[in-house]
Amino acid sequence: MTRTQESAGTAQLRRVEGRHNPLVKELRQAFAHAERTAGGDCAIEGLRVVEEAIRSGLRFRAVFFKESGQNLAERLLPQIGSQVEKLLLPDKLFDGAVASESPQGVAALVRLKTFSVEDVFERVQVGPIVIVIGLQDPGNLGTILRSAEAFGSAGVVVGEGTVSPFNSKVIRASAGSFFRLPVVEVRELSQVLTRLRGQGLHLIATSSHKGVALDQAKLTGAVAMFVGNEGSGLPRDLLAQVDETVVIPHSAQVESLNAGVAGSIVLYEAARQRQR
Repeated sequence: MTRTQESAGTAQLRRVEGRHNPLVKELRQAFAHAERTAGGDCAIEGLRVVEEAIRSGLRFRAVFFKESGQNLAERLLPQIGSQVEKLLLPDKLFDGAVASESPQGVAALVRLKTFSVEDVFERVQVGPIVIVIGLQDPGNLGTILRSAEAFGSAGVVVGEGTVSPFNSKVIRASAGSFFRLPVVEVRELSQVLTRLRGQGLHLIATSSHKGVALDQAKLTGAVAMFVGNEGSGLPRDLLAQVDETVVIPHSAQVESLNAGVAGSIVLYEAARQRQR
């Protein structure tokens, strides 16, 4: 191994040639499985995503630069702590470790704050709790996370059948909101429903076909809203347990709205009603 000092200052990049380097293996596996590493770190990729992680105050464990993208090191290293591992990888090694097909040249392992369902429930007066079930498109989940932060949600509960929030496309689509918003994965939705009922929350389901018009629904107070699968919507047994189903009026020529868009519109309406 050799050391290459980047031109901006004192920070150094440690050149790594082998794919069996422990940090490179952790990065590759975290991207491949869309989950945290055994040590609790999340893999992220791309200039804007890394800059959002810095802006959000996340703690970096390691940052990886592609050899042909060393200019990014000059931009980012002055913003990253001195105790962080900084590695320079050959292009082929970097491309094989990250998730995107056209890598920008920077990736990192960062430590996210861990939230519980209780943390989300404690924030219910802040705004609606969003519960997503069966949402499989990472862009849709990322959009909902971004809108949830923008419109003051208490947090997002990721239910069964939903794409992992640690998926790199979800993180990219969230535009940094995933780093700051309470997001919790749950396996037993029935337990969450029991808790919601016990705390007296008003349970609302989104629908593309029938229900109360969105502007007529009451979205103030302690509310939990459910967003379902892009094609099939929410399970029937769940729909039978909610207090109200809301529908967003739109042109009859459009069969339904994108799940991310629909969730965002409901969140906006909830914020509007609260401000009013």
